[in-house]
Amino acid sequence: MPIAHIILTAAILITLMTSLLLIFRFRNIALVGQQPTSLMAFVAILFTSGLDVGLILFPLTEFPTYETEAIYSFTNPLAIEFGFWGFLVWGFYFLTTFYFCVIEPRVKLFEIGWVKFINNIVIIATCAFTGFLFLSYLPTYIDGVSDGLRYALVAAVVFLAVFSSTDIRFVIWLSVGSFLLFLALIIAMLIHGNFGIVQLSQSGQYLSGYFGNLHRFISPLTDYHAFYLFWWFAWSIMIGQFVARFVGGLKPWQLLAALLVLPSIPIALWFSVLFHIHDQQIALTAPLQIAMIVVGIIFVINSLDSLTRLYSENLNLTVERIGRLRYIAVHWLLLFGLILLYQFTPLKIEWIGMVVIGLYACIYALIVRRRHSLAHSLI
Repeated sequence: MPIAHIILTAAILITLMTSLLLIFRFRNIALVGQQPTSLMAFVAILFTSGLDVGLILFPLTEFPTYETEAIYSFTNPLAIEFGFWGFLVWGFYFLTTFYFCVIEPRVKLFEIGWVKFINNIVIIATCAFTGFLFLSYLPTYIDGVSDGLRYALVAAVVFLAVFSSTDIRFVIWLSVGSFLLFLALIIAMLIHGNFGIVQLSQSGQYLSGYFGNLHRFISPLTDYHAFYLFWWFAWSIMIGQFVARFVGGLKPWQLLAALLVLPSIPIALWFSVLFHIHDQQIALTAPLQIAMIVVGIIFVINSLDSLTRLYSENLNLTVERIGRLRYIAVHWLLLFGLILLYQFTPLKIEWIGMVVIGLYACIYALIVRRRHSLAHSLI
């Protein structure tokens, strides 16, 4: 097993064990963020901030690979796809959300200069890298798209994300709205694929292939699976830091259950519908293809606006401090400029994921050093 896979597996196991320990140790406390919202709004913000266009468009291109490669033969393609996107991986966000709700306000480790610097570099790099991947994959999403249109579309997406990030209400409204659009897209695909109770029952049986092999997904199956896991790790701290402010009084076990189950339900339904369409070789109409691309683009905007909001607050480059127009100009130029520069670098999400795992290790070490004062403050 490659050393990167060993480090990733160890990080996953430590994360899971720490999460279980926190649930047992702090089972009776209520988690409340700075701007508590309803559970529905919290899940919508989490769902749309932590996902991008890949959720919408990748499965139909990945199912054939999972059907033919021997490494995935232990279960069915739908279970593999769900394993890469659903259930267990959302548990990564529990640890960081809990940390920023309960521990960070007491120890303020992310206000230490070098920790704050690394964290913001990771956020900005990941934010721009998301835009770069969108730019790179656009020819796959839209057949025949010209280079000029590609760059114009990415520039527009970054602009809309930066504009949305100017007001937290825009971020919330866009998150809830795009989540509802995603549900509407699922309904449209259900109707198009003639997906009824019988098909839902059959898909449920396919998904059992994931839960029956849950232990296999803790460690990378392939380099491609490792890419996904590194991606989840790369996003885990920043998403936890962002969504922690919206937690509205959940107990730790309730938060973990909500993270594992609630985002996984629409993902399971969406993947089930797509797998039925793939399996039955049902052709998608042009309006449905356009709808998928539009919803996917909105997901990209959601991801970028939440991260932009986060790092701009961390760096005090906010609307209140520098003004709305300057804010939009500064952050649009920064992110779009980095997206363009990434074309000339060999940067990989695996590198960012390794940096985040290293940051996890540093935070663990700092918490151990401050364990006595932290234990006193939590009594």
